[in-house]
Amino acid sequence: MNKFIKTVACSAVASSLLLASSVMAADQKIAVVNFQEVMGKIPQTATVMQNLETEFKDDKAVLAQLEKDIKYYQEKKKRDGSLMSAKEKEDLDVQITTLYQDYQTKGKAFQQATSLRKNEETNKIVALVRQAIDSIAAKGKYDIVLEQQAVVFAKPDAIITDKVVEQVSKLK
Repeated sequence: MNKFIKTVACSAVASSLLLASSVMAADQKIAVVNFQEVMGKIPQTATVMQNLETEFKDDKAVLAQLEKDIKYYQEKKKRDGSLMSAKEKEDLDVQITTLYQDYQTKGKAFQQATSLRKNEETNKIVALVRQAIDSIAAKGKYDIVLEQQAVVFAKPDAIITDKVVEQVSKLK
């Protein structure tokens, strides 16, 4: 009998906690935003990508030229190798190795520089998006804004992605 009373009491407490959490959740206004969609639709993202492309155009051209030079000397070695002396082959191998090392060094530096700049610019855009989300959340009196990937289902009127895109697109 004592076990039965404890079980009933525990069940009552659990039910009241479940009911209380349901009531608390019902009082909250929740919005959902698809962050990736926002980043893909806003004009700032395309502008940043174009600016970065222009900024690193010369470095990219240098790497492309090094790649062409390496291929040229490799093909020359294949094509004319049988006609070359041992010294000429050795010199060509040294030249190819030097070019390849230069390519690797410059390629790594290029990768790091572009990645760093892309992150810097992306962080600026993310700040704009967060600012827009905060503004929309305040105007709409939302208690919580969730990333759409974390949500299984949301009513269409809870999704604020288009509003965020619209507001960020107006900013420069």
